[in-house]
Amino acid sequence: MNLNILVLPGDGIGEEVTREAVRVLQHVARKHRHTLQLTEGLLGGVAIHRTGTPLPDETVRLAVDADATLLGAVGLPEFDTAPPERRPEKGLLGIRKALGVFANLRPVRAYRALLDSSPLKNALVEGTDMIIVRELTGGIYYGTPRGISGAGAEERAVNSMVYTRPEIERVARMAFTLARGRRRKVASVDKSNVLENSQLWRRVVTEIAAEFPEVALEHILVDNCAMQLILNPRRFDIVLTENMFGDILSDEGAVLAGSIGMLPSASIGARKPSGAWVGLYEPVHGSAPDIAGQNKANPLGAIGSVAAMLEYSFGLKEEAAAINAAVEAVLDSGRVTADLKPAGAPATTSQVGDAVIEALS
Repeated sequence: MNLNILVLPGDGIGEEVTREAVRVLQHVARKHRHTLQLTEGLLGGVAIHRTGTPLPDETVRLAVDADATLLGAVGLPEFDTAPPERRPEKGLLGIRKALGVFANLRPVRAYRALLDSSPLKNALVEGTDMIIVRELTGGIYYGTPRGISGAGAEERAVNSMVYTRPEIERVARMAFTLARGRRRKVASVDKSNVLENSQLWRRVVTEIAAEFPEVALEHILVDNCAMQLILNPRRFDIVLTENMFGDILSDEGAVLAGSIGMLPSASIGARKPSGAWVGLYEPVHGSAPDIAGQNKANPLGAIGSVAAMLEYSFGLKEEAAAINAAVEAVLDSGRVTADLKPAGAPATTSQVGDAVIEALS
C-alpha cells in the first residue's frame, strides 16, 4: 500500500516524540513492504515564527492532499498573552475544522506494567480499557457569538455552546459502531439537568441507540462521570461526549494510564473515495516546553498514534496490532522514560524509540 502522510512536528517536545513515531512507522512500512511518502509542514508556534500565522494555507493544502496527518504537539508559553488568532492552539482548532475530523477517539488502557505508575490503587485501575469518543468540531470551542467586549465594569466575555442534530448523530453513530466491536456498552455524558444543549444531546443519542439494539446505552451526568472514572473505571467501554466535556475527561484518563505521555488519539472524519477515514493523529499531551530538547519526553503516545493511523486510515490492523504489542513489550522491559517511574535509570526519548523498533524486529 502507498501511505501518503503529512507530518506536523509542532512545538516543544512535539519534534522529539514525532521523530520516534516516524522511525517506527518507517520500520513497519519496510517490514510489511508498504511505500511511504512523508511530507513535513508547519503548525502552531513554529508556524507563527516562520509565517506569522498558526495555520498556513500551505499546511491546509498538504493536509487535504495527504491520506493521513501525524501531529506532535502545539503551544508555547510566549504566546500565552497573545490574542486568540495568534495563539498556536488556534492552528490546531483550524486544522481539525479544515479536515472535518468530527470524532476524537482516545483509548485509555491500564497496562499491567504501569499499575504502580498511577496514583490510584492498583485494584481500582487494573483492567481499565475504554475509548473516550469526543465530538471535536462543535460545541463551545467553535460556537458563535463569542468574544470579549466592553471595558471596566462593563467588560464581559461570551462563548456559545452550540450543537445541531446532525453533529450529534454522526458522532453518536461512530461511538455505537465502535462499541459493537468491543464490549457493547456506551456511556453518553452530558449535563442535561442544567443545559438545554445537553437535553438535545441526550434525546438524539437515545434515538441513535435504537439503530444498535445489541449495544447497551447508559446516560451519565458529567460530574458523576468524572467521579466514576476514578472510583470505578472498569465500568466504562465507550464514553461518548461533547467537545469540552471530552477534553476534560480524557485528560483525567491519563491518571488511569499512569502518564499523559501514554495516551494516543485519533481524530476521524468522513471516508475518502478510497474508503479510508480522513484522520488526524496525535498524542494527547502538550508541548512540555520545560523539557523540550532534552531527550526526556515519553514518545509512546505518539507511537501509539501511528498504530491508530494505520488501523483507522489504512485498515492495516495487523501492523497496528504489532506496534501496540511492541509498546507493551517495552513497558514490560522497564526501558521507559522518567514519567513512568522506572526501577532503574530512565531511558531517553530516542532509547524508547529504539526499544520499540527492537521489539517489532
